[in-house]
Amino acid sequence: MAELELQPTAEERDEFQMDDGDDSILKLKQSAKKRKGRGFQDDGEEAKGSHLQYESMDVDGDYATGPQRSVEGWIVFVSNIHEEAQEDDVYEKFAEYGDIKNLHLNLDRRTGFIKGYALVEFETKKEAQAAIDNLNGTNLLDQAIKVDWCFVKGPQNSNQKRGDRDGRRR
Repeated sequence: MAELELQPTAEERDEFQMDDGDDSILKLKQSAKKRKGRGFQDDGEEAKGSHLQYESMDVDGDYATGPQRSVEGWIVFVSNIHEEAQEDDVYEKFAEYGDIKNLHLNLDRRTGFIKGYALVEFETKKEAQAAIDNLNGTNLLDQAIKVDWCFVKGPQNSNQKRGDRDGRRR
């Protein structure tokens, strides 16, 4: 059987003709645009989505740091709870200071004991503040508990816009 050799035509040779050396590679690299990240916008265009406005929650007139209300109430974080404590023990301790809307006492799946913290939700800020003031450092099953706000407002930086990400670390 005879071997068939394919030879390029003159047009194909001209179309794919390469310069000698690395000149063609340099020309190709210089003509290529460097593109980084998402968006690949042309020069002068804004980044995709930068013109969008997002909803935000209404904030109080003061921008001081302090407790932040959750959607349904004021949540207090209780830590250093004894692992053998029951939900009733925590409920009775905090019910003295106001009506408890919700109580989360998470269990460790492996051991079945308390993980050591609880979230207690009160209807009003006054009730939650009374529980924090009176129960922080007190004993529950011979172990001192720590009680503080679960959500806290951070300081507002007035020099930087909310959507400005230039200062963010990666």
